[in-house]
Order: sequence, then C-alpha cells, then structure tokens
Amino acid sequence: MSSKLNWLVTHTSPGSLVLQPWLTEHGISYSLAQKYATNGWLNKLASGVYYRPDADGRRLPDWADVLYALDKQLNLPVHLAGLSSLTHQGLSHYLQLGKEQVWVGVKNKQSMPKWFREFPNQNWLYSSNHKLEIIPKKDLRVITVKGKELRVSCPELAAYEVVDAIGKLISFEHAAELFQGLVNLSPRKVQSLLERSSSIQANRVFLFLSHYQGHQWAQPLDESKIELGSGKRQVVEKGRFDERYQITVPEILSVKQEEANNG
Repeated sequence: MSSKLNWLVTHTSPGSLVLQPWLTEHGISYSLAQKYATNGWLNKLASGVYYRPDADGRRLPDWADVLYALDKQLNLPVHLAGLSSLTHQGLSHYLQLGKEQVWVGVKNKQSMPKWFREFPNQNWLYSSNHKLEIIPKKDLRVITVKGKELRVSCPELAAYEVVDAIGKLISFEHAAELFQGLVNLSPRKVQSLLERSSSIQANRVFLFLSHYQGHQWAQPLDESKIELGSGKRQVVEKGRFDERYQITVPEILSVKQEEANNG
C-alpha cells in the first residue's frame, strides 16, 4: 500500500465523507482520488466529494459526517443549531418522525458548497443569526453526535436560534414548549447573547418566554442593557397583546400568563 493510500485509510473511517480540497492539501491530487475511486478505495458522491466504503457497502455518510467534514476539512464556520442542538444535548423531548430535519448555523447559506445544499435525502434548516455576533469560544461547544465530534450551539445560543426562527422554522407554541425545559441556562450567557443581539423581536420574545416559564435565571437579567426598541411588534396573527414586551403572543400563552399574574 502506497504512503498516500495508507494516509487516507489511517485518517478516515468507513462511511466518512472525504473532500477534494482536504485530499489536495495532503498530497492526493484530483486524478489520484479518481484512481482511488476506480479501484474502490473511495466512492464518488459528486465532483470532488467522496466517501470511504465499508466492507459490505452499507455505511453511507449522513448529516453528522457532512458537518464534521465541513468543519474539519474545509474549516467552514458551521455548527449544529437551534432545535437540533437542543435535541442532541438532551434538552428537547420532541421526537421527529421520518427524515430528521437538521438545523445548521451558517453565516450565509448561499456560500455553502453546492453539494452540501443538494446533499441527497437531507433537509437542512438554516439558522443565519444575521443580527447576532457569535463568539465561538463562548457560544459554541463540542459534543459527540453519531460518533463524530461536532460544534454545536450552547443551550443559550440554541434557545436564541429557536426564538429567532419563530414563524420561519418553528411555531411560537413549539418554542414555548422547548423553553419550559430550559431550567438551567446561565443568566450570564443569556445576558451576553441578548446584549449582542440587534433583533428587537427576538430579544422581546426571548425575555417573554423566559418569564412566561418562570425560570429563575431570568430574574437577574438587566433588560436596560438589551436592545428592545419601541413600538408594538406583531409576532403572530390573531394573538393577544402582551403589555410588558409589546408583542402579540398566541392566545393560549397569553391566557396562562394572565392567570399567573393574577394568581
């Protein structure tokens, strides 16, 4: 076995996604990669996109392999986000039926490789966080998902990503259910996130849900340092108006909030 082929076998595992820029960086040219594909050491998925076959050919790359390759091989700023991050950190009891929808945090989905956006049988949900400055060392962590070490949103950022996606990727009611289980968020991290956020609606809804669920970590938050803007915001149609945060919320949530205030 040649030294380059030995390197490939040593640095990948069956089912792993293998990208040409990474191969080229380590001395395996496009023509050599094509030769490996012809000889069965690699299987080709798209131009410059391969995977290591296993003995019986059953292990195919999945979404975790894709995110791992984007991070480790292309060094792209991508992470597991929102609902997916909460789910894989054991903070969501929501069970998806059928093909899993995967939330990914990206700066601009159009800058992602074409093969990624068209990856077979995969439904990506993009969390752009375009109104929040993410600080990787503070806001992201690494956990093992499906045998791969992936960068994921910390619970505080994942909660923000969920709130920011209300009306686009998730309903207000579902976000409220998720917030119910977020009893151990760090008030320091939440404060830092909301101070960096320029999304007035996301900030208001985040604070509303924090107090709606009665979380103790919401009590020390200094709202004077958080951009809340002025005027009313219609978050949902035909909802009821929350006076404190000047937003419309689903009728059922507003009723429960009033009962808590009066109780």
